[in-house]
Amino acid sequence: MKAIEINGEIKTYSSIPNSFKVNGKYIAGGGKNLSEDKIKELGFKDVVTPDIDYRIQELSEIKLVGDVYTYDVIEKSIKETLAELKSEKLSQLKTNVGMELSQTDWYIIREADSGEPTPQSIKDERAALRNQSNDLEAKINALTTKKAVVLFDTNL
Repeated sequence: MKAIEINGEIKTYSSIPNSFKVNGKYIAGGGKNLSEDKIKELGFKDVVTPDIDYRIQELSEIKLVGDVYTYDVIEKSIKETLAELKSEKLSQLKTNVGMELSQTDWYIIREADSGEPTPQSIKDERAALRNQSNDLEAKINALTTKKAVVLFDTNL
């Protein structure tokens, strides 16, 4: 990715445009064929995007730092309360567990309907899943910061 400052505004490009105006000059066609030295001479610089976790961070406005354009990483303000975040995370967990259990629900329904026993391995898997869910629920409830709740993984 490249960027250039034109009239006080930094413009970013995924690749050098084929035609553009810079410093009063028109580059009409062939912009993509310019050498790296010519691109630098015209004022284009590389864009360096820092690693970021978009769940809890965001990027500042782009700025020139040394010889590259880059961004600062800013911590997001989390508007929800800790209790609201935990409630949402617990809901996600229950949805995930429900989806997993639904794959073997037919065994349980068949047993209730016809009396044909559910294989013990299926009963054991379902019990282990419920235990895992209980453990994760306890861990979520024990979290003390909003950031920790947002970052908590509810995948089984």
